[in-house]
Amino acid sequence: MSIAERKGRQRAERESRIVAAARVIAEREGWDAVTVRRLAEEIEYSQPVLYSHFENRNAIVSAVALEGFQELTVALRGAAQGAAGQENALGDVAKAYLGFAARCPALYEAMFTLPTDLRFGDAETRPELRAGFEALASVVAPFSTDVENVTETFWAALHGLAELERAGRIRPGARIERVMLVVRAVIASRNGSHGSR
Repeated sequence: MSIAERKGRQRAERESRIVAAARVIAEREGWDAVTVRRLAEEIEYSQPVLYSHFENRNAIVSAVALEGFQELTVALRGAAQGAAGQENALGDVAKAYLGFAARCPALYEAMFTLPTDLRFGDAETRPELRAGFEALASVVAPFSTDVENVTETFWAALHGLAELERAGRIRPGARIERVMLVVRAVIASRNGSHGSR
């Protein structure tokens, strides 16, 4: 292994440790506890070393969010592949999405709430984000000719439910009923997606 390869691997390992530490602190204590100083203490690197990897805290949050999108995509694809039939796939993916948000609240917050440099829905959208969207779109597509709009609406509904559940603003025992309402709305979009353009 060349010196450049070894340095590259060491750099990647440091970045991985920084991101892992940020996730642990955030899940345990919330994102307010994640500071560059705290991360430097946690992983025993100097603050300048952290800044050589990440410009600021928002860049660390972005790195955490990218990992989250990779994990969410795996969960959504797994739910779709394990389902019996298209309608079940839609419901199972919705449940997997809400389950992910509930299990990993700080990770979900990094992905969707905290300031990052990640862009959605444009030419600069990262592949990790596109893959997450595509995992949702794959179960919406059988029910719609307007896959992008219906997928965005499906995603928005799931995100709203996830946030309201997290905040304790809706009844926790009614998740399945709410998921089924969202699923029925997506299925019904098959008949209503021929509107004027």
